[in-house]
Amino acid sequence: MPRASGPLAEALRHRTVILDGGLSNQLADQGCDLSGGLWTGRVLAERPDQVEAAHTAYARAGAEVLITAGYQVGYEAFAAHGYDRAATTALLHRGVALAARAAEAADHEVWVAASVGPYGAVRADGSEYRGRYGLSVRELAAFHRPRIEALLDAGPDVLAVETLPDPDEAEAVLAVLAETGASAWLAYTVADGRTRSGAPLREAFALAADAPEIIALGVNCCDPAEVLPALEEAAATTRKPLLAYPNDGSVWDAATHTWHTPATPAPWPARAWHRAGARLIGGCCRIGPAAIAALAGAVHPGEGRDTPGGDLA
Repeated sequence: MPRASGPLAEALRHRTVILDGGLSNQLADQGCDLSGGLWTGRVLAERPDQVEAAHTAYARAGAEVLITAGYQVGYEAFAAHGYDRAATTALLHRGVALAARAAEAADHEVWVAASVGPYGAVRADGSEYRGRYGLSVRELAAFHRPRIEALLDAGPDVLAVETLPDPDEAEAVLAVLAETGASAWLAYTVADGRTRSGAPLREAFALAADAPEIIALGVNCCDPAEVLPALEEAAATTRKPLLAYPNDGSVWDAATHTWHTPATPAPWPARAWHRAGARLIGGCCRIGPAAIAALAGAVHPGEGRDTPGGDLA
């Protein structure tokens, strides 16, 4: 069937749309090697069939948006691993094409969102969870501009500007989006009621509250307990649809490249997020197809997909 019947922004005016889950954990479950600084970008380069299979697993679980594998793909980072500019651009294009193939094979409409990860992601040192890179807004815009242009050339339905730790980086990306006119969502990663860099959430959300290019605003890759307070802060600044795709409450240890998992599973009060204004809901790191199927079953009951248990109260 066609990938999607219309713009994602239009769909969000009428209903809740289900995002996919963590690409890295699904690739790992499929036996892929994510070691080294390129992370999912390594699989994109070496095992594109596995990337498409991961997207397909989420589409079959009920995901209506597939986020591409380009989160950690950046020109500078890949140059250090022997990829010239053309090769890196080709990988960004490949990521969109693989998600598009999985979307077109689905039995329901699916949008393709090209991942625009933060500057810290391509450093592969965990700095996306700290921010404050020491770069100016102009320098951050110069970093993001060529990747965004390359992704747009590949024809995604929307850009997924995600895991931003710092309002300065949001300001930089918003400037690039204004140049292109491209549609995007924008998601901060948050902790202790603030952005990861320590900025007040209301001020951070206000930067994008009226940006015409932004179709939804919210948070991702954070503890589920952080989501509802963050959505309430976002709702106080904008009438745009909100979004939420947290992880499972684990904390990433950049030194050991491991996740520290909570002793008990974090609750996922997805219905409360919906009541707060979230219209794009899904999962990030360590959230797999089973959890997305449960979420899809709760949001779109009676559509015939598997709905294993989960806390969606």
